Amino acid sequence: MNKVIDKLMLWKEIFIENIPNLAIAFVVLVIAYFSSRWISTLVNKAIGGKIKQESVKNLVSRVASAVIFLLGLYFAMTILKFDDTLKTIVSAAGVSGIVVGLALQGTLSNTISGIVLSFRKNLNIGNWVETNDFAGEVIDINLNYFVIKEADNNKVVIPNKMILESPFKNYSLTTKMRIAITCGVEYGADLEKVEHLTKKVITDNFNQKRLEKEVEFYYTEFGDSSINFLCRFWVDSENALEKLKAKSNAIIKIKQAFDKEGITIPFPMRTLEFVEDNKLNIKEFAKQQMSAN
Repeated sequence: MNKVIDKLMLWKEIFIENIPNLAIAFVVLVIAYFSSRWISTLVNKAIGGKIKQESVKNLVSRVASAVIFLLGLYFAMTILKFDDTLKTIVSAAGVSGIVVGLALQGTLSNTISGIVLSFRKNLNIGNWVETNDFAGEVIDINLNYFVIKEADNNKVVIPNKMILESPFKNYSLTTKMRIAITCGVEYGADLEKVEHLTKKVITDNFNQKRLEKEVEFYYTEFGDSSINFLCRFWVDSENALEKLKAKSNAIIKIKQAFDKEGITIPFPMRTLEFVEDNKLNIKEFAKQQMSAN
């Protein structure tokens, strides 16, 4: 019993001696706590205009807050002369971190990729993108995955790591898109008239002067049943749907203009010619083949 009393008295003396250190450590912890909350709010406001994803904003602000509080905890433990204990905790945390990191390698990779994607200026929510064989509107970028809504209203969920490691096409980065239309006209058509009419139809329906562009027209080949051409022009568009609508409208207008001028767009056909003087009896031909074999 005397040993227990002596031990308690020793602890009492140590406590009394360290009251100033305890007070200073407590003050440091209080300052660190309120500073971490202030830093969290400040970081949240600072990145609010750059990152639209709430999950990513919260993660970044919480990480900044945790760093400030851990620094305060480190100083408090140093004041209390817990250096050896602190080293032990840090060593244990390091080993545990390695184990957890290896176990959650895929998840951590997607999380880090999500943070990186959120800071990219060339990829934002609302953009129309094409990546990993999928195309659609970006509706969400969170810490684990990337969500695209396709034209048929289906949603595609892609891991952030795949987006970061793969090339993507962002249609929303430009306000102009070029459309290419291929077609063919009959061999008897007036080719100069076809070119002039096609350019006029495009110019009348799609204002190329405002876009500071010109309609391009080229004959490309002598086809089996038609002379084929390529027409290229520009439209105001920020996604693939608008491009498809413009192309569809252009095809309708060109077809209407060709019909009005009597220009035929031929379908594939074959012409068979029978020469009376060179007819060969089928039966005789069959006999010749059998005797030859």
